[in-house]
Amino acid sequence: MKIGVLALQGAFIEHIKMLRGLGVEAVEVRLLQDLQDLDGLIIPGGESTTIGKLAVMYDLMEPLRQFAAEKAMWGTCAGMIFMAKEIGNGSAGRDQPLLGIMDIEVERNAFGRQVDSFETGLNVAVFHNGNGSPFPAVFIRAPRLVAAKGKARVIATLDDGTAVAAQQGKWLVTSFHPELTHDARFHQYFLQLVAGSDR
Repeated sequence: MKIGVLALQGAFIEHIKMLRGLGVEAVEVRLLQDLQDLDGLIIPGGESTTIGKLAVMYDLMEPLRQFAAEKAMWGTCAGMIFMAKEIGNGSAGRDQPLLGIMDIEVERNAFGRQVDSFETGLNVAVFHNGNGSPFPAVFIRAPRLVAAKGKARVIATLDDGTAVAAQQGKWLVTSFHPELTHDARFHQYFLQLVAGSDR
């Protein structure tokens, strides 16, 4: 199994380390040819507008959409925004290029600024690995999942009911940063999607 991490901007190296720690071949993706022979792709946190503009600059938008049509993709934080079809509350600028593949609406920076970052335990509906402990979710200038529509389904919420993770077939999004923890369950779950065991 070979997993790519979009390395245009943001926290991509942490995903690489987590995947390699699981014994998976992980590579940085910057150019079109880097998408070849990948089994899945992670779009990391960072700055969603910058990621989108760089993807346009490197002619990656349509190749990324074609990749997602066939294979598993996971967006964390800014990656969730990039994968969404809608950005709510007027926070979507015309200069915000989106892949626009997943039937979700998100709101940027819904939890405040960097100083408002926090960590909390989440119960995640799709984990079946025998570990019943909450997942330690790290939120940094995180977006909020306003709505999951169509075939998208919410798989994790905060205690107040705010949705923070969703899945649509082989696509996964989280508004938090699993790569900044020592808990590999989200990466393991994504690998299950890549392998096709949850389609």
